[in-house]
Amino acid sequence: MIRHTVAFRLKHESGSAAERDFLLAACELAKIEGVQKFECLRQTSVKNSFSFGLSMEFADAAAYAFYSDHPEHTAFVQKRWIPEVVEFMELDYVAHAP
Repeated sequence: MIRHTVAFRLKHESGSAAERDFLLAACELAKIEGVQKFECLRQTSVKNSFSFGLSMEFADAAAYAFYSDHPEHTAFVQKRWIPEVVEFMELDYVAHAP
């Protein structure tokens, strides 16, 4: 299992229609085959500058690669993410067995 997460801050004003529209568009990524446990999250800590997070899981590296290369994902990145996201951090995890 791979857990893909990204924390980000938008250029849009908090609570604006543009912010809501972006988040709704991001939630459409959950419909891509192989995406599991998709969550769109609002960041509450004052310890960093990010406002939102996306989290999702994939059964394996093949499912993650399918998502990454999917036309709907790549279109979202080009048309929405790049122009509207000011700052982000992407983290991908697999379970660690001590």
